[in-house]
Amino acid sequence: MKNTKIIIKATSKSYPVYFGNGIISLAGPLIKKNIPGAKKICIITDKKIPSSLLTKLIRSIKNYNLKIYRLDINEKNKNLNTANKIIQELLKSDFNRSDCIVALGGGIVGDLSAFISSITKRGLKFINIPTTLLSQSDAAIGGKSGVNSVEGKNLIGTFYQPDFVLTDLLTLNSLPQEEMVCGYGEILKHSLIMDRKFFIWLIKNGKKIINKNDSKILKRAVIKSCKLKSKIINKDEKETNLRMVLNFGHTFAHGFEATKNYSKKLNHGKAVLMGMMTACELSYKKKLLTLKDLKLIKKHYLDLKLPMNIKEKFEKKDINKIIYFMKKDKKNLNNKINLILLKKIGETTKPNDFSINHKELKKFLTQYYY
Repeated sequence: MKNTKIIIKATSKSYPVYFGNGIISLAGPLIKKNIPGAKKICIITDKKIPSSLLTKLIRSIKNYNLKIYRLDINEKNKNLNTANKIIQELLKSDFNRSDCIVALGGGIVGDLSAFISSITKRGLKFINIPTTLLSQSDAAIGGKSGVNSVEGKNLIGTFYQPDFVLTDLLTLNSLPQEEMVCGYGEILKHSLIMDRKFFIWLIKNGKKIINKNDSKILKRAVIKSCKLKSKIINKDEKETNLRMVLNFGHTFAHGFEATKNYSKKLNHGKAVLMGMMTACELSYKKKLLTLKDLKLIKKHYLDLKLPMNIKEKFEKKDINKIIYFMKKDKKNLNNKINLILLKKIGETTKPNDFSINHKELKKFLTQYYY
């Protein structure tokens, strides 16, 4: 398969995203090309990453002074304590601004590593090597970094673009189907908010993507997803307005995750899939989305057996807690909850155009699901 490169043109920095099979072995040459001044490299990775993958990366960058952290990665550990421990070690090892942090893993590893990179000496070099479908198709680009607080998800963070992203599609081979479903949610999101034609293509090819039946189709989906997201990043890097549309379904999702205390009972990808369907139902109730489009989206969910009904994961008594965490969302500017809703497949409401008070939201969730 031919290697591909796209350029993300954010206001603060332009950087390449490389796509290909087995290209993790090119990490060393690409660091030399893009970050010629680097001497020390810190790899932050997940203990669940196959050791063979880490070995390939180490072999490629063996000429650098290496520091490696293999962490037990989960949403609960994505916090200031974890970040601080690594930062202190980097300072003891005299890492400076020309040195580099490499994230090898999924979205949590990327968020945490980018956050550490952004605040250590006001900015180390940063490379993202995403290894999950969710991170390859969404989280690895755009420059959001962050850690969680007891008050909610990603409430502590910065915007910090990587120096480059290295997407090795072969890393998806070891992913269980459940992880593929989680990543598919972000690909589906980009089609729903921006590109109806892409959504129709996903109707035909969604199963092949989730089941990894066709590497060319999988690569096409990942690249298309990144290109759609990059269009928004290029116009609004720091989420002052337009970028908020990328949060379609996510305000609900973050409320769901926090209510489950970021446990294994509900991961981010599945929370997003349920959040998007909840947002679609509310869009229809508010007479923004047609019944025809709603049925088309629902059919796609059912065909792929995607999680869609919050009743499967939550009891009626959980609604108050969900809304509590939704009210904490950083996009809210007043006492109301700001939401991105769908006007039709491929188009959303504009940021800050729709908000709902907690009483109305509680009534909707209670009447619709219970």
